[in-house]
Amino acid sequence: MTFVSIYTIGRLNHPYDHPASREFYEVGNEVFRQATGSGQLVEAFSSDGVPLPEEAKKGEGFPVLTLTVWKSLQSLYAFTYSGRHRQALRDRGKWMEPYQEKHLSYVVWWTDSVQDVSWDEAFKRYRYYLQHGATPFAFDFKQAFDERGESCIVK
Repeated sequence: MTFVSIYTIGRLNHPYDHPASREFYEVGNEVFRQATGSGQLVEAFSSDGVPLPEEAKKGEGFPVLTLTVWKSLQSLYAFTYSGRHRQALRDRGKWMEPYQEKHLSYVVWWTDSVQDVSWDEAFKRYRYYLQHGATPFAFDFKQAFDERGESCIVK
């Protein structure tokens, strides 16, 4: 069985303990509860103590990283663009720093084993995407690939 992993990166407008940032984390906790209840989330990795990659250090805001593993690309996509997470994406500007230039806020990839997913792997996939664009090794929802490496449309 294959799984799909997603690494996200953003920057909060305010320090982590600011009221606006606390609201972000409260909403994030609701989103995580929905993800856990979906039956599609396989694993979520804590970012506590993770050394920040160079791309996370750029900008004025305060970095926020997530790394999760899902049962399928379709379930990840459906969760991302529905429910509380969809609303959080709409409200993103309240909490997250806008990007002056095009910025990749996430990268997706396939894995055969949850044990192969790590922060180092996530950073490697992200950098690869930045250098090479979407390929079966690292991609986004707009230019997705299925578990066989074939280009696909996710809806």
